[in-house]
Amino acid sequence: MQGKPSSAGPDINFEEKPLAVFLQYYNQNTPEQFPRATTESLQKFKAAHAELFKDTNEWTIDKHRKKLMDWLTSSCTVE
Repeated sequence: MQGKPSSAGPDINFEEKPLAVFLQYYNQNTPEQFPRATTESLQKFKAAHAELFKDTNEWTIDKHRKKLMDWLTSSCTVE
């Protein structure tokens, strides 16, 4: 049976986080070969994918991490 662990507390993948907390978690837990996120890149992602935020302004690992990784990789520019 899949789902949230009952005795381990809430599953971090489904916990809603404010942008700053998600940013820190994302950069600490994403492999080094992927581009790092910034506050600016998260704001651009949010604007480009407004449908992912129609019910909330919060971020979750489950809902946003993979899509953000793909988006950052495809939109990464050399500065």
